[in-house]
Amino acid sequence: MAGGAAAGAALLALALAAAAEAAAVLRDGGYEGLVAAVHPRVAEDAELLASIQEMITEASFYLFNATRGRVHFRSVRILIPPTWTEKSYETPKHESYDTADVIVAPPYWKHGDDPYTLQPGACGKMGKYIHFTPNFLVNDYLLDIYGSRGRVFAHEWAHLRWGVFDEYDSDRPFYVTGQNQVKVTRCSSDLTGIYVCEKKSCAEGSCVINKLTGLFKEGCAFIHERNQTAVSSIMYMQSLSSVAEFCDEHNHNREAPNLQNRMCDYRSTWEVIKNSTDFKNNPPMTNTSHITPPVFSLLQKRDRVICLVLDISKTITGGNWINRLHQAAELYLLQIVEENSYVGIVMFSHIGEIKTHVRQIVSDDVRKQLASYLPAASGSGRTNVCAGLQLASEVIRKKDGNVFGSEIILVTGGQDSSMKKCFSDTVNSGSVIHTITVGSSAAKEIEQFSKETGGLKFFVPERLDFSDLLDAFSGILSRSGDTFNQSIQIESASDSIGGYKQLRRTVTIDSTVGRETFFVATWQTAEPPEITVSDPSGKSYTNKDFDIDSIFHVARLQIPGIAETGEWIYTLTNIHLSPQVLTMIVTSRAANSTIPAMAVKAHMSKDINDYPNPMVVYVQVSQGFSPILGANVTAIISPENGDPISLELFDNGAGSDIVKNDGIYSKYLFSFPGNGRYSLKVHVQANRTIIPQTAMRWSHAMYIPGYVENGKIKMNPSRPSVIKNDLQIRRGGFHRTAAGGSFIISAVPVGPYADVFPPCKIIDLDARIEDNKVVLSWTAPGDDFDKGQAAGYEIRTSETPLELRDNFYNTTFVNASSLSPEHAGYKELFAFKPEAFTTENITIIYVAVRAIDEVLLYSELSNIAQAVMFIPPMDFPSSNMEFSVSTILLLVFGLLVVVCLTASTTLCLLKKKDKKTVLETTTKLL
Repeated sequence: MAGGAAAGAALLALALAAAAEAAAVLRDGGYEGLVAAVHPRVAEDAELLASIQEMITEASFYLFNATRGRVHFRSVRILIPPTWTEKSYETPKHESYDTADVIVAPPYWKHGDDPYTLQPGACGKMGKYIHFTPNFLVNDYLLDIYGSRGRVFAHEWAHLRWGVFDEYDSDRPFYVTGQNQVKVTRCSSDLTGIYVCEKKSCAEGSCVINKLTGLFKEGCAFIHERNQTAVSSIMYMQSLSSVAEFCDEHNHNREAPNLQNRMCDYRSTWEVIKNSTDFKNNPPMTNTSHITPPVFSLLQKRDRVICLVLDISKTITGGNWINRLHQAAELYLLQIVEENSYVGIVMFSHIGEIKTHVRQIVSDDVRKQLASYLPAASGSGRTNVCAGLQLASEVIRKKDGNVFGSEIILVTGGQDSSMKKCFSDTVNSGSVIHTITVGSSAAKEIEQFSKETGGLKFFVPERLDFSDLLDAFSGILSRSGDTFNQSIQIESASDSIGGYKQLRRTVTIDSTVGRETFFVATWQTAEPPEITVSDPSGKSYTNKDFDIDSIFHVARLQIPGIAETGEWIYTLTNIHLSPQVLTMIVTSRAANSTIPAMAVKAHMSKDINDYPNPMVVYVQVSQGFSPILGANVTAIISPENGDPISLELFDNGAGSDIVKNDGIYSKYLFSFPGNGRYSLKVHVQANRTIIPQTAMRWSHAMYIPGYVENGKIKMNPSRPSVIKNDLQIRRGGFHRTAAGGSFIISAVPVGPYADVFPPCKIIDLDARIEDNKVVLSWTAPGDDFDKGQAAGYEIRTSETPLELRDNFYNTTFVNASSLSPEHAGYKELFAFKPEAFTTENITIIYVAVRAIDEVLLYSELSNIAQAVMFIPPMDFPSSNMEFSVSTILLLVFGLLVVVCLTASTTLCLLKKKDKKTVLETTTKLL
């Protein structure tokens, strides 16, 4: 044990020293290895590459000043798709489209070019990627709408890297202050401009107050002065030339109802950024003369080269290991790996053996020939991982003379204390290493190969009779971004079936798939089960239609042509008296090269976690970049030992789910049966899918309606409208299964342990006024995070949000004893009449909630909600305030709201770009 621990420590030390080229790394104030990847469906365009470089160069200097001399971009790699003309580009090593920091791809919805960041995590957590469209990068007319590209990049980088949120809010562009003034949701409050209204809700062009909310009716917009003196904030409107900083604790607008305040507990963006890991040990640079433009490398990968490295030693427990390994590797070769890939095979125990050098997959015959080299018998009892990896490099190098950009699929389950001998060389060779570790005996350092090379990692429990190994191989796909040729796992079902019993399921083949559809059954006994597959038209396939391998217990059926859309029914009947495990795997490919298939991606919030810290399971369900709503998503988490854990995931904007209806489903995971490795697999099913065709509430740059310049309003083209019939597209049902990788848990106590899990934070608290009462609504948390039922709620109010945040116990208590908590996930409603409103000297109230469980553990404080009591007369700007263009004082008398407009200057008729004459009414920003 001591020797193994020492070897592990040495390996981890080597891992820290190895070059981690799979993501941008901050060294001495400079980000190195930032990857920007172009989608293979984007047309070849040299101007696009030049624009990417200009954008990031501008962003580097802008961000250096914005972070007060702390960070800039030192080196950037641009990954060019293999569909573009081959030139003298460098060969990538570990870079791929799927792991890039920035992607350039078609729009995520058909009506716009919003740059955005996919940001599923909480405040301070890194996002997944930044998405720019080709149109945004090459068409200069968008500069007036979003601002300069470099500044937009800095805005999105703050989302991606530091986990801050936007300081504007499209849903709540205005709010009422504690002084009963209408203000624009923004940061900082020093930015100036005018109000403009063009819609039917306006009275003669004026912005009109809603008598119930005290806010402007729909149609009112705030148009900023192009020339400002305010220097913040980048997360509000980086397009303004004066804006060069993030809002900090001194000028942060804590009243604004934006996502930054809601998600980050009213902390400014700069406070969150300073607390990031990038900044904790990264003081400002003293010699700014060393800041130079980024160095760009252009990379292009042509061929996909793969080597399977398979452990056949006897160290893996289970008498049927070779059988299962053969089944899974054969599935990969015959169905999963993409056409035109090059594949070689190496096997190892205490020594390695090259079974075949790489061969290009150009036909089914080549696939079958490769499968014929798979292992049929075990080797010796010892494991020598380095022997296998060194031969894999030899196999790959024989094709092109180097291993850059190649992939190694390492499958092993044995202990090997000698891995440190080849670790550094292997990690730095340029190969991406995907690892599949099997059982609890596998060396704990295996995953470091994947971590340091940007590879995928999977774990297969020792219960080898189930489909885990098949699922792991099914999850290793090309990461070039071209999903048309990728295999899609439709179904993975496995169960122990009693004598003469059946495994019978229904699986939906949807219209986006159907090409190269396979049904694959496995079993344990000498004879195969009775197999029946029925298509939606009633045609049946039986054992005689399957290719049956009695040696390795596999039956395979390929559906000719494009599989019929609809419900398919399969039945596996155990014809033996004793129970056995029966498995059915269904895979397919996209039916149409121009229509993306519905796809599922799953991941955990962390790779390594210590109890009792919770984790979050994330599953993204999408078609192309469009989210799919209304799906039933179930995660299966399998430990090294013990029964799997099943979780139902939600996209409801509560608990762990940051944004509602964005196609990202999530759930807390906090209870673990023991220490060690865990695997993640997800099942997604829907009877009907909903695909919205509107701009999503992701973190994106603001669409700017126009500017005031030299006393004149210059409007941009209106934001692309959405046809009502396009709001949602409903398609038939679908099924998907996906492997989500593995993670490691430590510090789990042995035996029963005390309840240490509080209810989760409420993040969707909403407050409104009805009949002089405050009506609250939120999604119920659980007794433990988002599971079970809380015991009660503590509700408090204040006239300021900061008092609730910093001195919750000293604020006004609300009696909520009559409220019995709902089960987690259900909606709560509660109304009360605040004492403060009886004095008629307050028009705004802030509310926060904490949930309590049975052992008096409290949740974090909820988001702070604002409720407005509309009481006339409202306070208005004093007469000595300066106005930029002209002034309209909005005076509101009585609850019936008669809006009187007093104009200080004449109204101006201005022409928009589309020649449409618009009546503009202006007022000073309050």
